[in-house]
Amino acid sequence: MTIRFIAASRLPTPWATFIMHGFEDDATGKDHIALTLGDVADGEPVLGRVHSECLTGDALFSMRCDCGFQLQEALKRIAEEGRGVLLYLRQEGRGIGLLNKIRAYHLQDAGADTVEANEQLGFAADLRRYDLCVPMLDHLGIKALRLMTNNPRKVDALTQAGVVVKARVPLTTGLNPHNEQYLTTKAGKLGHMMALGDFTQASDVDIERKP
Repeated sequence: MTIRFIAASRLPTPWATFIMHGFEDDATGKDHIALTLGDVADGEPVLGRVHSECLTGDALFSMRCDCGFQLQEALKRIAEEGRGVLLYLRQEGRGIGLLNKIRAYHLQDAGADTVEANEQLGFAADLRRYDLCVPMLDHLGIKALRLMTNNPRKVDALTQAGVVVKARVPLTTGLNPHNEQYLTTKAGKLGHMMALGDFTQASDVDIERKP
């Protein structure tokens, strides 16, 4: 596997001006990015998130999942701390791709949960890879993470790939009537460490774009 750094630039956002680093995976042709803020190469554990692409949640404001809410909350927390990293991996739909994700949504509309829908399409519940994070973090000089996630499997996968995860930081935001079953399935079938009572309601989350 070869992950190549391509270029970096400033990225102003409503929360802070990040540095955006672009990478390309030679094996798949996919591109991935990292957003950094502050000095992340000083050897101290960095507040971070490894976020897999969710076009529907991240860009189209879907309330079927909590992905877009998590993305915004992670960027907000990094900005508040003044230092951190977000890796944005092009692994749509837990690795099954956008069109298969729409097929899975169709099955969910008929009553399947997220795991059942993937299995009915012939996929595992989660096909994402995290080994590609290692060369990205190495390039950025990041030695250890305080990882914002509810998913212990992600922590285990990153650790097995060689990433030092010093702490897991819960990220519970975006609960709404459209994603209650989704979140319950993540906790019950995928082992995510969270309870619905811990979540911030989506109606309380400010997603307004500020100039």
